[in-house]
Amino acid sequence: MPHGGIKQSPFMINKSVARSLFSIPVIVAALGYFVDIYDLLLFSIVRVPSLHALQVPDDQLLSKGIYLINMQMAGMLIGGIFWGILGDKKGRLSVLFGSILLYSAANIANGFVTNIDQYALLRFIAGIGLAGELGAGITLVAEVLPKEIRGYGTSLVASVGVLGAVLAYFIADMYDWRIAYFIGGGLGLALLVLRFNVFESGIFKHIKEKNTSRGNFFMLFTSKKRLLKYLRCIMIGLPIWFVIGILITFSPEFGKAIGLTEPVNAGKAVMFSYIGLSLGDMSSGILSQMLKSRRKTVAIFVLLTCGIVAIYLLQRTQSLAVFYGLCLLLGFAIGYWALFVTIGAEQFGTNMRATVATTVPNFVRGSVNLFTPLFLLGTAHVGVLGSAGLILAGTALLALWAVWKMEETFGKDLDYIE
Repeated sequence: MPHGGIKQSPFMINKSVARSLFSIPVIVAALGYFVDIYDLLLFSIVRVPSLHALQVPDDQLLSKGIYLINMQMAGMLIGGIFWGILGDKKGRLSVLFGSILLYSAANIANGFVTNIDQYALLRFIAGIGLAGELGAGITLVAEVLPKEIRGYGTSLVASVGVLGAVLAYFIADMYDWRIAYFIGGGLGLALLVLRFNVFESGIFKHIKEKNTSRGNFFMLFTSKKRLLKYLRCIMIGLPIWFVIGILITFSPEFGKAIGLTEPVNAGKAVMFSYIGLSLGDMSSGILSQMLKSRRKTVAIFVLLTCGIVAIYLLQRTQSLAVFYGLCLLLGFAIGYWALFVTIGAEQFGTNMRATVATTVPNFVRGSVNLFTPLFLLGTAHVGVLGSAGLILAGTALLALWAVWKMEETFGKDLDYIE
């Protein structure tokens, strides 16, 4: 036996794994994503009371709400590119500091708005800031953890992070919507203090010493193989944001469409869906480790999403409890969000990893700008439920095709360049 006949126990191995999983970079990335999700979903929760406070009439709540969401998502599209490039050029930590500072300031300012134009501008600025958090955090965690357990690590970040939506619901329920924005901004600024203890990825430090092109967004378009790989990373995430951006955000409208007599509380729908998403993120991470496959796990969750969405659209319950239960199941089914971002990080070299891991989720989030007009157009022809069903079918087919064509990245060594 090695070491004088002393056998290494599984407990010691598990203890070592636990120490890695609960290291400072993982904890700070998880808390950062927690605040990110709080701020990202807060508008969906306070949409109606905040617009009422700004004297928006009832018949314009939906159109003005869509306008503000689209402004936030437009900011995220631009911010995704900006922070991704910065993360590969200057380091992952520069993004973790800059993004949280920007969206925290924007959310504090959001508590002082007096009209829709101010609201829209600040949601746009907040969107730019929010775009950097997840991609930089997942990239850092993927690079600092051993490759054998990074699936657990990134799932832990997302599982803790998405619970920010639950906090947002309770804060918005207990306090005025303006106070809810102030609290979100304050949480972000408090988190900045913790970030001073985080160290940069060793893999990034290694490549920074080399004379290599880093953060070149246009490199994605100079190779057909690289571009298709990038597009497939985006496609697998489309069903996730269709569920969040359409089915959950506009759950009051879907409640009416299926015949519910009691009004659906959008904040509760968001809260239950994100509880499910947290459970799903942890489950998909564990499943991918058990199957030793990202691709198989994503395919399983996409098919599960199709099944739960079909039930959501076809059921005719009169029970709000059943409806909220379906929101929770929808959240669980799309709980491959962390895995989807991890796949993006694993598909590309260190010199482009932050660019991809940051732009991909934000392009998926920004797809709501495409889904919304398609949904409204379809609603005019086949109704709310029919329109949602058609968009689901399209996004699911694209996601399954992308998974089928995608390289398996479980256990892949990330210390390489494009």
